[in-house]
Amino acid sequence: MAGIVLSGIWMGNATAAPTNSFQRPAWLTEASLGVKESYDDNVFLSGVDAPPAYTVPAGSVVALKDRASWITTVSPKVDVNFAPLLGDQKTLQALSLAYAPDFVTYQDQDSESYNAQRFSAAFKARTDSFSISADDCFTFVDGNEFGPVYPGGLYSAFATVAAREWREQIQDKANITMQFNRGQWFFRPVATLLYYDLLTEKLNLPGYQNYADRYDVNGGSDVGYQITSQLAVTLGWRYGHQQEEQYAFSPYSSPSDYQRVLLGLEGSPWKWLAVKILGGPDFRDYEGNSATHITPVNDFHPVKYYGEALLTAKFTAADTLTFKYKQWQWLSSTGKVPYFDSTYDLSYHRKLTNKLGFDLGGRILSWDYSSGNLPTCRRNDLQYAATAGLGYTVNPHISVNIACALDWGRNNQEGIASPENREFNHRLFSLATQCKF
Repeated sequence: MAGIVLSGIWMGNATAAPTNSFQRPAWLTEASLGVKESYDDNVFLSGVDAPPAYTVPAGSVVALKDRASWITTVSPKVDVNFAPLLGDQKTLQALSLAYAPDFVTYQDQDSESYNAQRFSAAFKARTDSFSISADDCFTFVDGNEFGPVYPGGLYSAFATVAAREWREQIQDKANITMQFNRGQWFFRPVATLLYYDLLTEKLNLPGYQNYADRYDVNGGSDVGYQITSQLAVTLGWRYGHQQEEQYAFSPYSSPSDYQRVLLGLEGSPWKWLAVKILGGPDFRDYEGNSATHITPVNDFHPVKYYGEALLTAKFTAADTLTFKYKQWQWLSSTGKVPYFDSTYDLSYHRKLTNKLGFDLGGRILSWDYSSGNLPTCRRNDLQYAATAGLGYTVNPHISVNIACALDWGRNNQEGIASPENREFNHRLFSLATQCKF
């Protein structure tokens, strides 16, 4: 809070105003500092209240429900774009680098404090008939080297994600897209990478949460046709591989190759609506069993579905509605069986005044593990989320935001003893301020 007061005093000091104000150079896209104070009433998203006997290894922590904490997050950011340094030219649109770390302190749950070092790079160039864009976001999380312990192995699948994100690890997410235009037709080669290297200790201990290394890499191309100058249809193909770590003390993991045939629609059918929709069959080929490895799936060659969508409707100058959607077959971060991951996200932004904005959101997540054949991994989890926030721009340099998020984790798997242990309620409240220089 002291940052808000000090910034307010500095901005309000009219007696010592310089005659020449500082002008941010064109190559400096952003230089900012954010500070956020939050209260989390269920840090581990756990539903376990009265656990059986359990063992917690040194360095780990027991994950019980209603373990609350105040959280302080400090987030500086520097983003530079070198394209303006190359003079007045239109071919190179972006050549940027950014550093945006988070320094996070859990006041009442010391084991969960972490620092996330985030580095990103982006490149964009365009001519009349050709364009290329590439981006990469690399993250190193300096956090706890041990996973949490869920007594009796009683946890919601979503609980493992919350604690996993701030354990020690490396993440890398990269995309590259090229497009060749010829009349109303275009050809677009693409490639993506999603990589998780979890650096936590692997222990064969009941209730201890191991996290598996995973990655998804794919490449392919789209052929598109411009129906109008603002709207195109595409037909694409992807070939990819998903890899999952096999623990030394377990024979199970679920690597696979896949091919996708994707039909898409992208552009603006009306001025107020922007759409990007992609979907089609996903043909899987799981690795067979051997003397040292078992792929625990019901079908080694299933046909799944892949779909994603982004729709943005700007009804008025003050109202924006955004819908995001994704469904795909992915690998469990806990190892063993794969699952079908579905996300539906709806958000609304209302510009109340020139300085005040209101945000409202809702999300549904579904993780279906029915493609696996291990009795101990029978799961079908649902999570419902609602968010609300108010943002106020004090001046071009300072903004303040207050927000709350509510989550309800629910078990959707029949025939489970004590399903309430897989369910949770969660509330998160935050007050944040950001200063842009």
